[in-house]
Amino acid sequence: MANSASGQGPYYLGVDLGGTNIKAGVVDENAQSLSNVSVPTEADRGPDVGVENIARASELALNESGLAWSDIRGVGLGSPGTMDIPAGLLIDPPNLPGWVNFPIRERVAERIGIQTILQNDANAAAYGEYWAGAARNVSSLVLWTLGTGIGCGIILNEVILEGAQSHGGECGHIVIEMTNGRQCDTGQYGTLEAYAGAKNVILRCQEALDTGRPSTVRERVAAGAELTPLLIAECASAGDELSEEIVMETARYMGVGTTTLIHTVNPEMVLIGGGMTFGGNATPLGRRFLQEIRQEVITRSFPIPAERTIIEFASLGSHAGYIGAAGCARLKFGHQARKQLS
Repeated sequence: MANSASGQGPYYLGVDLGGTNIKAGVVDENAQSLSNVSVPTEADRGPDVGVENIARASELALNESGLAWSDIRGVGLGSPGTMDIPAGLLIDPPNLPGWVNFPIRERVAERIGIQTILQNDANAAAYGEYWAGAARNVSSLVLWTLGTGIGCGIILNEVILEGAQSHGGECGHIVIEMTNGRQCDTGQYGTLEAYAGAKNVILRCQEALDTGRPSTVRERVAAGAELTPLLIAECASAGDELSEEIVMETARYMGVGTTTLIHTVNPEMVLIGGGMTFGGNATPLGRRFLQEIRQEVITRSFPIPAERTIIEFASLGSHAGYIGAAGCARLKFGHQARKQLS
């Protein structure tokens, strides 16, 4: 392997494609990030513009790393599903409307000129935490990514669970309520996402306000603030009873989902990540949120996994996606000679 002042080769480019932004970075053999950049996806302008923006983000990340394209062994692309991973095809991703049956792996590889692998974005983030983050010392992992929806990535015995049709790990859509369940954006009823995704956390809060419950959230919204999970977290941290109730109820829903996965795959570790962790370990509210998830698991799980499964916050934040995508490229291309496409 070649040594560089900026890292240990070979080097990989990771791309985390989101509905709003594209994050990209160069990562070395030892999971060290040498660069990271973000550019707008402009998803509403269609997949052709999206590919150009992926290429732009990739160029910026390469320039920031101080390396050349000839140093890059392969590209890993993490994208929202639904997808056909072996075919490199986006089927109909809700976060990328109109990107239907789009051969994204081939198009990105052709545009950048380097061999490319496609992976589900939550799977990539899970691999990032496994390779470089909070799960470095375990062999099996469940990662929840809490945001507008709920993503999930699963690693078992160091292997990413993709499933027979590339839909493995879509656990935000496990059903937790059979009777009169809430509807999520996919049209399903009673799913975990329909209760604990950010959109539905907001909706649950609004419904409680509509009953006349007193809350500082009402006062903040009346003064012009937008009702968001961040606002709910701020009010809960300041002692607002309703906001605290919403956050802890969300934790209990996540505990139910986590119990289901513990009983299904029995991982060593469960990590909670994404943009809606209510401050994570940095705030008392975030720590109470995590403890409530743990308590729900203890209440509902078999005793041994309830006691032994490690439940923590993820550690890589928004870097997990591109680092994990680069790690997936390393898995695929690490023992191959670099292939540049013409």
